[in-house]
Amino acid sequence: MKTWLIIPKGESKMKKLVFAAMMVALAAVPVLAAEHDHTGHGMNYLGNSSPNNAHQEVVDGIKATFNVKTMAEAMKDMGMEMPKGVKETHHIAVSFNDMKTGKSVEKGDVTIKVQAPDKTEQTKDLPAMHGHFGADFEMKAKGKYGVMCRFKLPDGKVRSTKFWYTVK
Repeated sequence: MKTWLIIPKGESKMKKLVFAAMMVALAAVPVLAAEHDHTGHGMNYLGNSSPNNAHQEVVDGIKATFNVKTMAEAMKDMGMEMPKGVKETHHIAVSFNDMKTGKSVEKGDVTIKVQAPDKTEQTKDLPAMHGHFGADFEMKAKGKYGVMCRFKLPDGKVRSTKFWYTVK
């Protein structure tokens, strides 16, 4: 029997098997790392390639990236079931990156106001969570929602941005 492993003659079959298993395991690491979904539990929640990326804008040297997910999607990503009686339908998250340093900014005061198609408004302070700021909003009706964000980060500047999000 010919083997593709380069192991000196006289080595036991067990050593050959252990070596082969190690090589397979090492070869699998980069593949598994590339394919693993890091969105759950806040990890890379706001990646630029996310299908939930609703808006991205640079405001006074800070890149704000917004993600909007249904509550069902957000709960599924965290491996949890949707609790009964929850009236909020969407999770809005925002992450901030300093454009000069490229570093994530994870401290600050962040407020979002959502205006529904019928002009009713919801305003919430977003707590910091797993590298982003986020809160849940009720967005039941189909149509365009105005999302306005005001944020004050550790540099003391007050910034704001707004965008439209359509619920289909």
